[in-house]
Amino acid sequence: MSEDQKPIKGKGKDTEKEKGGEKEKDRAAKKLHKAIDGLSKEQVTQLLDLNPALANELGSRSNDDPDSAADALKRLGLQDIMTGLASSGKNAKDMGAYKFWATQPVPKFGEDGDLAQSVEEGPIRIQTVDEIPKTPAPLLDGFEWSTIDLLDDNQLKEVWELLNGHYVEDDEAMFRFNYSTSILKWAMMPPGWRKEWHRGVRASQSRKLVGFIAAIPVELRVRDKVLHASEVNFLCIHKKLRSKRLAPVLIKEITRLCNLEGVFQAIYTGGIVLPKPVSTCRYYHRAINWQKLYDVNFSPLPPNSTPRFQIRKYAVPDRTSISGLREMQKKDIGAVQDLLTRYLAKYDLAAEFDKQEVEHWLLHNKKNALEEQVVWTYVVEDEHRNITDFISFYCLESSVIGNNKHSNVKAAYLFYYATETGLTTSVDKEALKSRLNALVSDSLVFCKQYQFDVYNALSLMDNGLFLEEQKFGPGDGQLHYYLFNYRANPIAGGVDKRNRLDVGALSGVGKTQI
Repeated sequence: MSEDQKPIKGKGKDTEKEKGGEKEKDRAAKKLHKAIDGLSKEQVTQLLDLNPALANELGSRSNDDPDSAADALKRLGLQDIMTGLASSGKNAKDMGAYKFWATQPVPKFGEDGDLAQSVEEGPIRIQTVDEIPKTPAPLLDGFEWSTIDLLDDNQLKEVWELLNGHYVEDDEAMFRFNYSTSILKWAMMPPGWRKEWHRGVRASQSRKLVGFIAAIPVELRVRDKVLHASEVNFLCIHKKLRSKRLAPVLIKEITRLCNLEGVFQAIYTGGIVLPKPVSTCRYYHRAINWQKLYDVNFSPLPPNSTPRFQIRKYAVPDRTSISGLREMQKKDIGAVQDLLTRYLAKYDLAAEFDKQEVEHWLLHNKKNALEEQVVWTYVVEDEHRNITDFISFYCLESSVIGNNKHSNVKAAYLFYYATETGLTTSVDKEALKSRLNALVSDSLVFCKQYQFDVYNALSLMDNGLFLEEQKFGPGDGQLHYYLFNYRANPIAGGVDKRNRLDVGALSGVGKTQI
């Protein structure tokens, strides 16, 4: 629900390059330092808690003393400050004032007092549908609201063009998400979707679509409470209009539209720090086509290594190893839904799926030959024809900007998985680790068969049990999870305060984001 909501997925830490001129860097650094001056001690403490990579740059002593931490922040160079943050001058604005978010029903930095104490979980603002305005807020002259019908191919193409030209790209403008029309329909049209929740802003004279935001319904469980909520995504503003402050207006409008349907809570994610994440996960990336990733400056050549060694290091087997592993079929929906429901019950933050939603999110519709495949799901069927495991991933390409050799990077994203091995009354962690490593290893085989270049995952669910063993490397990107109009105690994101995998605690997040 913010501009540039997510970091470019799949961008590794070592691809960072010099950006802009020295004057631009100096201006951005001064802006950041001015924002740091405005932070309270509690805000500095929480900022470091939310950005373990940044805290690591400052050292452990600064973590214990907010005054020292603030002084240390000012001494850091711009690139160092951006470690663990989105590398953009927008952070100065977000760190310094949060003027918009201060007006919204979200937890505020420093409002909890003693950070060691838990808060009472629940809605922040109670409203009724009757209190919600029936008409949208006025826009600036020259712009007007538009409900986007994604069933209309022309309007779907407009959304596609806006996102592919102006949605999230990396800090050096080397990669940009390249959503296909198929993945847009998959992501924004699940069971129960509403056309009214696909909201756009048009230029009145040209009728050009210049802004967009979307929401979908989700039954969201936060610990033992199930919220009838929405999931907000795809906030995008045309680059030439970023100074018009359209993003807050779009956020207020999608909030109004959801509220009119009796939906008063939402979940959203972002790569920048806003008030106030309930959890933070880290991105991990596993090279499949290392040579291509190297050619587009996605993956570096480590010191004292050679391309031949790197290619050999990331080689993927030609065959799977698990007996009974096959592609998911329609007849498996009930069994997969039952297994997924029981597996997600382990986590503090998760969605609840019915059979129709499992079919939509996990089963590729082969009847429509015109629809390119978005999601791949594989199940394990035992000798008694019981489904004991499943694993899934989806495809999201990124455009490569300004490279003469390659125009895109084809990325697979680990989606949902579940295994009976993790559901026994006395879970054997080593057995679960072994099973998950086998499942992910076999999914890599399928990724290779379908010519993916890289396999991306977050530190959520039980991923800490296999990421390092399956040669996923840590990236710079963090994904912060936010709850709108709901106060909740922090949920583990699978990394410790030094931004390393926390294999001991693992993650309490069982909700993946697209």
